[in-house]
Amino acid sequence: MDLSYGDDGGEDRLSALPDDLLIQILVLVDDAAAAARTSILASRWRRLWALLLELRFASIEHHRIGAALAAHEAPDLSLLFAHTKDSSPESLSAWLPIAARGLSGAIYLEVVRREAETEEEIGAIDLPCFGKATTIMLKLGFLPLALPPSGVFARLGDLQLVDIQLHGQSSGLGDLLSSQRCPSLRCLLVRDVRGLDSFNIHSDSLLRMELWGLQHLNQLTVMAPALEWLKVINCFTDPLNPDLSVTNISAPQLMTLKWKNVNDPSSIQLNKMMRLKTLGIELFILEGEEAFEHNHYCMTLLRRFERIHTLDLMIYYLQEKGMRSTDHFSMGTGGCRESRHPPVGE
Repeated sequence: MDLSYGDDGGEDRLSALPDDLLIQILVLVDDAAAAARTSILASRWRRLWALLLELRFASIEHHRIGAALAAHEAPDLSLLFAHTKDSSPESLSAWLPIAARGLSGAIYLEVVRREAETEEEIGAIDLPCFGKATTIMLKLGFLPLALPPSGVFARLGDLQLVDIQLHGQSSGLGDLLSSQRCPSLRCLLVRDVRGLDSFNIHSDSLLRMELWGLQHLNQLTVMAPALEWLKVINCFTDPLNPDLSVTNISAPQLMTLKWKNVNDPSSIQLNKMMRLKTLGIELFILEGEEAFEHNHYCMTLLRRFERIHTLDLMIYYLQEKGMRSTDHFSMGTGGCRESRHPPVGE
């Protein structure tokens, strides 16, 4: 069927479709900039893109995002996806408040930066309060991020912070994630975040938390009565020094703990975890005192839990020609499963 023009050469039939259907067509374009360019097709299309409930900026220049959001007319934005290159903190700080006012769903923001830029002295991104957002994922290429000192993220259920340089007091992250300011938080991922030397989180709603690569961390306190799943990998400034790496975890409902750090057991305070079923640790079949101490500490941690159902074990060892390989075992009441990872050059 020809949708371009009617039999009499009048208005095209595509433009005659209802607004809701045309908006669904624009959603399939999957690019807000391309959807906006449909305005030139006919007057009928001129403002339709501004009614989209989902905006994806995959190729637009970062300084044009603010203008696009300001022109957006939908009362509630369910999805905002932005992948930008070489964005400055100033440009991001300009349009993020606009997004925060209209967003009632998820925001995914990734900033790709040239390597040389990471060494420059630059300002910080001012993160506004997203009072209606349900999901926030920020991957900022280690741009500095200033957390909001006040405001409630009332509906936020999933937060992911990746490749970020925290600006100001690191205690601000724990304050932000408290039950008072994030009462609906369920899932948290904090990975490769710099400037976080102390992380104290008290959350009544949190169910799942992952901490990766927080190598400047020296104090971790988790008070989460509903937490069921916890992974902590490659964290802490000086894990073998109990005076510099202190951990206190209270999570009575915890069912899975994956702890892959070289910690002195005396620095780890784990309150009773009667429901724990899965424990994940790693061992090194390598030469040297450091590997011996690591294995000793891991086995000490293992002996704290006598009733686990599954042991998730990662073993590192050297092959010929200095190649490091890993074997992954999951051992439980149902038997043992093994998966082998390819060698990695030293």
